[in-house]
Amino acid sequence: MAPFVDAVERLDEIPGIGPTAAYAIISEIGLDMSRFPTAGHLASWARFAPKAKESVGKKKGRNSTGHGNRYLARVLGEAAVTAGRTDTFLGERYRRIARRRGKKRAIVAVGRSILVIVWHLLSDPQARFKDLGADFYQSRINPERKKRDHIRQLEALGFTVTLEPAA
Repeated sequence: MAPFVDAVERLDEIPGIGPTAAYAIISEIGLDMSRFPTAGHLASWARFAPKAKESVGKKKGRNSTGHGNRYLARVLGEAAVTAGRTDTFLGERYRRIARRRGKKRAIVAVGRSILVIVWHLLSDPQARFKDLGADFYQSRINPERKKRDHIRQLEALGFTVTLEPAA
C-alpha cells in the first residue's frame, strides 16, 4: 500500500472517510481518473447517479440506482452515514435531505457527493479537500427573499402583515 499513501492522506480529509475506507475506494476505482472524463461519469459507472424512468407522467421502477459495484456502494454508504453525524457541509447535506426525502435517499445523495469529491481529489494531485462548513446553506439565503416569502405565506393564510424594524 506504500504507493498509495499520498492519495489515502488526501481522501482521509473527507468527513466520513478513514484510512480503511480510502484504501477500499482506491482498490475499487483505482488512481487513474483519466478513464472518467467527469465526476458524473464516475458516479454513473459506480451506479450512484440518479435516474428517472418516467413514461406519460408515471414513474417506473423502484428508484434504485442499479447494479453497481456493491463493495464501493457499501463503503460510500458507511461514509455517508458517518459524515451525517458530523458538523460539516456533508453532515448538513445529509440532515437536510433526510428531513425531506428520508434517510436512505440521503445516504445515496451524500455517497454520490463523496464520490464526486474523490474524483476531484484523485484527478488533480495538487487538490486538497476544503470543507464549506455546516452553515453553507444558511449563508446563501438572501434575507430579503426570505422575508418576502414569509410575508407571502402569511398573506395566503389570510393575515395582514405589517413589519416594523427592531429597535
